[in-house]
Amino acid sequence: MSRRFLLSIFLSDLACLGIALVASLWLVFGAYGPFGLTVPEGNSLWPFIGLMVGGAVLGSWVNRLAWGNAMPRPSYGRAAGIVGFAAAFTAIGLILTRAYWSRPFFAFVVIIWFILAVAHRAIRRRRPWTDQMVIVTIEHRLVEDIKGGGHADVLAVLGPRDTPPGSGLPTEATLVIDLRSVLSEDMARFASSASIAGTPVRAFSTVYEEHTGRIPMAHLAEGWELARPVARSSYAPFKRGLDVLVTLLLAPIWLLLGAIVWMVVKIDSSGAVIYRQERVGRNERPFTLYKFRTMIPHAEPDGPEFAKVNDPRITTVGRFLRKSRLDEIPQFWNVLRGDLALVGPRPERPAFVEQFEQSIPFYGSRHLIRPGVTGWAQVNYGYADDEADTVEKLTFDLYYVKHSTPWLDLHILGMSIWTVVTGFGAR
Repeated sequence: MSRRFLLSIFLSDLACLGIALVASLWLVFGAYGPFGLTVPEGNSLWPFIGLMVGGAVLGSWVNRLAWGNAMPRPSYGRAAGIVGFAAAFTAIGLILTRAYWSRPFFAFVVIIWFILAVAHRAIRRRRPWTDQMVIVTIEHRLVEDIKGGGHADVLAVLGPRDTPPGSGLPTEATLVIDLRSVLSEDMARFASSASIAGTPVRAFSTVYEEHTGRIPMAHLAEGWELARPVARSSYAPFKRGLDVLVTLLLAPIWLLLGAIVWMVVKIDSSGAVIYRQERVGRNERPFTLYKFRTMIPHAEPDGPEFAKVNDPRITTVGRFLRKSRLDEIPQFWNVLRGDLALVGPRPERPAFVEQFEQSIPFYGSRHLIRPGVTGWAQVNYGYADDEADTVEKLTFDLYYVKHSTPWLDLHILGMSIWTVVTGFGAR
């Protein structure tokens, strides 16, 4: 179902681009098509059209890779990403080929295409696509998580030793089986018959990860399921170089913003502008994390504690800095030092790490990779202020540890921009 959805999105985007091209031709040149159209100096619009269509195809392919294992949704942000990618691809192609182009035509195509791309996604969001499934498990809480993803139509939940339905499964349904459960002979025979009849039979943990973007911790055995993908990752050796390159390219922006924030914090309250705090990094190596100070001096006289909603220790300017994430600008220096990646699990303080490793299974697995300035848990869950929240965030962190790819990083960075705009998860 997800493949059909992505194909329909791709074809709809191409159709919207076609409409945008035709409408722009009429608005700018008074023509209804490029055939026989005469543009200044005897040039042709075909190179421009070819670049725009090629950019749309390539942008859609990159967008598809960015979904990774997650369930694709009609996202407005991805519409902007595809249109923006195609526009940039076309601009670069025009510069390199020196082909003819018209500024008004270019602008009309991009604007009309984006409006249409957002419009057809808005229509799809009113009636999201779903996967029909019958689930065999005793983990009813995890089933509720799958339902909450919005793309699962759970027809029935059967126990591993229940009596199988006599009528079989609907044609479009998937049989999802919890492989940790011991099936009765009747249930095992039912699953085998369904598979022979052509019904998709899938593991419960895989379906859970796809629909929630989380790891079902109840399905982890000894942690090798996480360590093995990390050890075999072909992305890890290149991730460090990409982090440094992107950080250096963005240096003029974050250095300028950092200078402005430094002055504002200095004027707002007394005390050091830069706050240094020990955190736990990759392989549990401690390091010093740098942030702009957002709390009053000596805010923790009794030792480390979580920030709270409307925390009185936070200064007026500090509250804005936390909401906008501008307090984290100095962490780009941590990226250059090698303490942090741009994307990864957020590093925690040693006192909390020691506590959580004693009480939360597999908490130490988040240290298999370098922590990040932003992360999958940050954009999906926000701030954790107690152990229960930490467990929930850990399911997202472990998903990232297992499925880390450049495409997932791009997706997280895009979502992080929205997080900064909305202030999601700030304390």
